[in-house]
Amino acid sequence: MGGQRNGGRVGRAATLLGTVVLLILFGSAGSAFAHAALKGADPVDGTVLKKAPAAITLTFTESVGLLDDSFRVLDPENRRVHIGEPQHAGGRSETARVTLPDDMGTGTFTVGWRVVSADSHPVSGALTFSIGKPSATTAVIPTQAAGDTASATLYDIARYFAYGGLALLLGTMVFSLVTGVEAARGLLLTGWWTLLASTIALLLLRGPYERGGGPAAAFDPSVLAETATSRPGVTLLVRLVLLAGAAFFPVRAGGRWWKAGGALLTLALAGTWAVAEHASAGIQVPVAMVSAVLHLLAMAAWLGGLAALLTALYRAPEELPASAVTRFSRLALTAVTVLVATGVYQSWRGLGSLDALTTTSYGRLLVAKLVAVLLLLAAATYSRRWTARLAAPVERRADVRERVLEPVGAAADAEVSGTDMSASTGAGTDTSAGTGAGTDMSADTGAGTGTDSGAETGTDTETGSGSDTATETGPQSGPLPSTGGGDPGAYRRGLRRSVLAEVVVAIVVLVITTLLTGTQPGRAATEAAASAAEAARPMASTTVIPFDVGTPGGHGKIQIELTPGRVGENSVQAVIFGPDGGLATVPELRLTFTLEKQHIGPLDAKLADRGGYWTSDTLNLPLPGTWTMKATVRTTDIDQITVSRTVRIE
Repeated sequence: MGGQRNGGRVGRAATLLGTVVLLILFGSAGSAFAHAALKGADPVDGTVLKKAPAAITLTFTESVGLLDDSFRVLDPENRRVHIGEPQHAGGRSETARVTLPDDMGTGTFTVGWRVVSADSHPVSGALTFSIGKPSATTAVIPTQAAGDTASATLYDIARYFAYGGLALLLGTMVFSLVTGVEAARGLLLTGWWTLLASTIALLLLRGPYERGGGPAAAFDPSVLAETATSRPGVTLLVRLVLLAGAAFFPVRAGGRWWKAGGALLTLALAGTWAVAEHASAGIQVPVAMVSAVLHLLAMAAWLGGLAALLTALYRAPEELPASAVTRFSRLALTAVTVLVATGVYQSWRGLGSLDALTTTSYGRLLVAKLVAVLLLLAAATYSRRWTARLAAPVERRADVRERVLEPVGAAADAEVSGTDMSASTGAGTDTSAGTGAGTDMSADTGAGTGTDSGAETGTDTETGSGSDTATETGPQSGPLPSTGGGDPGAYRRGLRRSVLAEVVVAIVVLVITTLLTGTQPGRAATEAAASAAEAARPMASTTVIPFDVGTPGGHGKIQIELTPGRVGENSVQAVIFGPDGGLATVPELRLTFTLEKQHIGPLDAKLADRGGYWTSDTLNLPLPGTWTMKATVRTTDIDQITVSRTVRIE
């Protein structure tokens, strides 16, 4: 009946854990975000150009990898424009550039782009620009630009299993080495096979995941070949080689060389995650890589060890010595300390500011993980209490130290009255009776005879001749639970319940951690939002200035467009409209800018007549502020007028 009850509990626990995993997995499908964000584009989205640009250049918040079809340019009739090979602009890894042909024609062109961020996650988007003037377009962004949901979901599921397999493999191995318990050895094979299968799945799905294609492309030889030469692909291949080596590594082998080899193998496995996740991009990469490896190893040792401990508690609790549980408890405490230290650093590095805790998806997930970790620590506290109670009877049965009992009752009264019930005769007897069963015999070479009656309902007798006999029947210090009466079986059942609670919460922590690795860090999200806000600001300011020289037909207006209208280099385009509202030509047009508060100017824009409109690309406005823009228009050889307006430069 006990085995049936245990089997039912295990089944219910497995069902509960599976439900938690499925709810979080499928409840979060499609919620992963790419980590690189578009910081700037040339030409800017929505720009109207006089002529075709020589190239399209994108700038991102971190390094990006390029695919063979990172750019797709479509003309107004939805026809593919032949473009050059994608490359990094000026050798800068955070840029993507593609050259365009000279004879693109006019109208509105659509650009779809897709790159891979430094931490292995793809990012895609689209922009438009017009040549000559905007036009209607039938172009449709290819569906691959947004990614294939099935490929992304399968890839994310494989990542979850990879983390779980690593935790089982390393955690069970560490548990076996530290405790010497073989009851959970089957989990070692489970972790190895899970990690192997998930790594193969990740390698096959990497190509479709990067390119946004369907799962069928996983077996395309050309896609597999390209994946195998990419950094994420090489990392996965290295992981497979390490797993093959781990299959022949004897866990219980002794010797320093075997231990050193096992440590190197463990570090290398953890490193295959660090080089392809958040730590590989952003600030302080070397420190972040070390922190990520330590964080992952501590997670595996703790969570995987918990799974091994829970399995041992259910399958063969009588074969699990209290000393083994104590050793694992100490290891878990060390792992928690490492997790907290590295977690604080990674949180600071990923967030960038406290505001990101509530304003970014990464911050909100981090808060959820913090709550889950606090629950996990609470469950761990109860486990440590049960571990201490389980170990106490064993420690006391092995205790051979001299014990001096504090007299109470009659003996205490005797001390108060000044009576000392001891005689210095060189031989004596000290007897103490406990509350359970058991005998403790130890040698004592002291001199003198003393009788001490204590509250433990017994007599403690010491004999100077060298014999010390003590009878005790259970733990004699520290509180015991109200149930179980000091029964180790009751302690194991309590420990089993608390460890099960730890494992349940640990599954949630592991899932949230995996979600965090697929979510754009708060620091990058804040930077991307700032870049988007900057890009959303007007890229040109247009000012219309009426003029009238006082002669018949000598009036009209000047339309001046300043791009981008910010500090630094600006281009100027000006056209003149006559009295009838149509374009007019004049012999001369001059434009100057003055920042009176800073005593700068006038700066001549040096406009050049382009046959109907006036342009300049050499205007440099060095400071922000409200500038006075003066336009001098000459309509005849002798008739001219100067008019002015203010313009804000940021």
